[in-house]
Amino acid sequence: TPISSINGFAELLLDKTLSVEEREEYLKIIIEETIRLSKLATNTILLSRLSSQQIVTDTEDYDLGEQIRQCSILLSKVWLEKEIEITCALPSVTFKGNRELMQHLWINLISNAVEHTPQNGEIAISLHEEDGEIIMNIADTGEGMSEETLKHLFDPYFQADASRSSKGLGLGLSIAKRITELCNGSITVESAVGKGSLFTVKLPK
Repeated sequence: TPISSINGFAELLLDKTLSVEEREEYLKIIIEETIRLSKLATNTILLSRLSSQQIVTDTEDYDLGEQIRQCSILLSKVWLEKEIEITCALPSVTFKGNRELMQHLWINLISNAVEHTPQNGEIAISLHEEDGEIIMNIADTGEGMSEETLKHLFDPYFQADASRSSKGLGLGLSIAKRITELCNGSITVESAVGKGSLFTVKLPK
């Protein structure tokens, strides 16, 4: 899709009768699509690497709550533009893992929630320990998902419909699931159409 868009709008730019405003609009679209294509390539390579990986290396003890908080700040430009209210309950929780890998997990989940939460919506992120597990929840007031969508949600390149695929790549949640598997953890989701979604990640302490 990004390649088709880039090709199509590049051809339109050859029209010498276009106004300056039209040219600027088409160029902005091409830039956005090249960024999307770059992300698609990066995520495809990452998922391929994770699929063949069997153990997590370069692990260290660090504060998981602080990492999740920083990831939400990294995405603040997007959720502030949509005027989304984000509430966090992120106590200090020590986790032994690969920082870079876990950052991919949190950014994918938070960005997914932001993308599918409407203007002036709400997102709640929480973290706690229970029965030897670290549990992270992220709930949103987005459009929710049907049972059929939930069956395929973590499949690579899966996109529920045209509206959901407008900006998505269909890889973020596949990457998130693979990372939790490598950490001997799990990721689940509860959702219903019109009622938002709740993603839960459980990791061994």
